[in-house]
Amino acid sequence: MALNKVSTSLHFVKRSQSSGVDSSETYWVPNTDVYVTESGLVIKVELAGMRKEDLELTLEGNRLKISGYRPDGCRAPKCTFLVMEINYGAFESMIEVPPGYDLSHARAAYQNGFLRIDVPEQSQSPPKPISVSNHSGES
Repeated sequence: MALNKVSTSLHFVKRSQSSGVDSSETYWVPNTDVYVTESGLVIKVELAGMRKEDLELTLEGNRLKISGYRPDGCRAPKCTFLVMEINYGAFESMIEVPPGYDLSHARAAYQNGFLRIDVPEQSQSPPKPISVSNHSGES
């Protein structure tokens, strides 16, 4: 599994350090789907076992940073893994949203282990021309 993912218009970046998180920890990138619907862009992130209070979403221009920490609270202190596929600890994903979508009006919801972010299309209405009328009373 690659830690850095790049697709045509969306960029997933693994950060080496994050404020508030111990820099000696390893980082992981959660599985993410991004797709377009009639109402806009949908970003869906798989984050099972987390509380929404442990997630942080930050807007940086046309980029959305999703970060947090997933604890492993049920593992015995001394154990030997036979299979280990679930990532725990700190994570951070940076998603660059393509032009035409308005991150400032995005809505996020976390339910059943999935974070869903709906990003609407930008308003396409052109600016209205300003009309100047003559109110001097002369005709």
